[in-house]
Amino acid sequence: MNASPVVLVTGALSGIGRATALAFARTKARVVVSGRRHDEGQALAATLRSLGADADFIHADVRAESDVQALVEQTVARFATLDIAVNAAGTEGESAPVIEQTSEHYAAVFDANVLGTLLAMKHELRVMSAQRSGSIVNVSSTMGARGAAGASLYVASKHAVEGLTKSAALEAAAFGVRVNAVAPGPVQTPMLDRLTQTPERKAAFLDTVPLKRAGTPEEIADAIVYVASASFMTGEVLRVNGGRTAG
Repeated sequence: MNASPVVLVTGALSGIGRATALAFARTKARVVVSGRRHDEGQALAATLRSLGADADFIHADVRAESDVQALVEQTVARFATLDIAVNAAGTEGESAPVIEQTSEHYAAVFDANVLGTLLAMKHELRVMSAQRSGSIVNVSSTMGARGAAGASLYVASKHAVEGLTKSAALEAAAFGVRVNAVAPGPVQTPMLDRLTQTPERKAAFLDTVPLKRAGTPEEIADAIVYVASASFMTGEVLRVNGGRTAG
């Protein structure tokens, strides 16, 4: 792989996606970040350049195939290749029992988490398969391997992301392209605060983590950087969750 790989990060403007972009920038990778907020994206690209990376922001909504196709095409036009793609865009959706979920709630979660991942991989794999090299890392969740009351749609979407990851890995292996996922447990992001809603609920939830704390976006980013370069790993899900799935 190129000593200065080209890395594309979707959902890069906050949380794990942002930390991942920063982690790759510190390795002096060439980084393209994408998201839906133009000013924040331009500011992030400037920060990445200050770290020594050659970086650009490209506006894209992963729910729209035309946006995703343009994102990948513009990345390749800018840097001539695509070595690593991190698909981090997603949403937690509405927390509610199954009997209160709606088709609108379903569409909001699955369009972002599942359709967005599918469309991103579709166009990333077109490039990587043709060049016969590349590495894709999808962001799943501990909830991709278990259930959670009140979070049925989020849980289902992350199960789907892991299924997509494994299926794509089997299809891409013949072209020398690897597809894996990183599945974080509770991470200190605004999403965790929204899910737990109160400090008391958050404290109680984190008490169920064997390491008794939330992870940091930087810790998950480190795992993503590792998986992206793990040359004999494909079709795997690396669970980084403080021991939540150990027992």
